[in-house]
Amino acid sequence: MRVVIAEDNALLREGLVLLLTSAGHEVVAVAGSGPEVLPALLAHRPDIAVLDVRMPPGFRDEGLRAALAARAEIPGLPVLVLSQYVEESYAAELLGGGASGVGYLLKDRVGRVDEFLDALDRVAAGGTALDPEVVTELLTRRRDSPLDSLTPREREVLKLMAEGLDNATISKTLVLSDSAVSKHIGNVFTKLGLPPTDSGHRRVLAVLAYLNKGL
Repeated sequence: MRVVIAEDNALLREGLVLLLTSAGHEVVAVAGSGPEVLPALLAHRPDIAVLDVRMPPGFRDEGLRAALAARAEIPGLPVLVLSQYVEESYAAELLGGGASGVGYLLKDRVGRVDEFLDALDRVAAGGTALDPEVVTELLTRRRDSPLDSLTPREREVLKLMAEGLDNATISKTLVLSDSAVSKHIGNVFTKLGLPPTDSGHRRVLAVLAYLNKGL
């Protein structure tokens, strides 16, 4: 796939280029500052953009702003945002409005190559990839809510759903049968008052929409 990378740290930027090209992807442009990002995305219209949240000149949210602006110009542009720390407000803004093809990962996730490439593929295909630490923050912030009625196993399933994992991967991760996973998911939707939906990113987005109400 064709990728645009926006990252001000030269070492990480070059590392991402090497990683992605080694995995068979084409890096069509790189950007090292916020003002460079949107023009690069509009010029190349990549299959996915990998963006740092904080970039020069202000080191606030230039990368995120560029991502949102690009998605306004190119509806559905898949965006995988990288951040040094868990910044819930940025995750909520990126995921707001039922967006698809979005991801929010901590930068140390890049070092886990298989996980990072899996997240990249999932987002490029229109799915969602949310860092487990962000999911944990969202879950723990919800107080006095139907989340309290979930069993420990159902919370584990919900957490993996929110990360963007499909039933088969959840089954393998938790060492459960497919039917057990489906049953737990059904229980989660019932307890959270969410309508049943088909598999795929729409299910994940429904969960994220619910969790984001606490932000």
